[in-house]
Amino acid sequence: MDREDGHAPPEGANGAGGAGGTAWYDDAAGPVVRPYALTGGRTHYDGVEFDLVALIITADAPGPDDAHPGPQWVPEPEHGMILELCRTPLSVVEIASDLELPLGVVRVLLGDLLDHSLIQVRRPAPVAQFPSERVLKEVIDGIRAL
Repeated sequence: MDREDGHAPPEGANGAGGAGGTAWYDDAAGPVVRPYALTGGRTHYDGVEFDLVALIITADAPGPDDAHPGPQWVPEPEHGMILELCRTPLSVVEIASDLELPLGVVRVLLGDLLDHSLIQVRRPAPVAQFPSERVLKEVIDGIRAL
């Protein structure tokens, strides 16, 4: 009975400072990492809004002259997984599903990659405007006249 409430911790769960290690870990679920840890505490991307059906594709790696100004950026493993997945175009929602990450986290990670010119975003085609009711009635009348 290691906890204050008199109950033993769940089997296979190690807490911070526990005998099994210094990080939270659940044998059934694997390492437990909060979404904000993946994004450095950011909850949204300040640039463009990533539409759910926007297609993301990995861009050619920028040359040394195209390096991003500022401090050296070290991508997270999830950035690499996104780049690998997007060798063929995938929608934002497909990326989130494949990586089993929340959509907000994926949008922040995509923003990082876009800032470093590592991905291209293809906007979804605009929805075609439906013809007016008058035009539809004329088509129906034309079909009836046949």
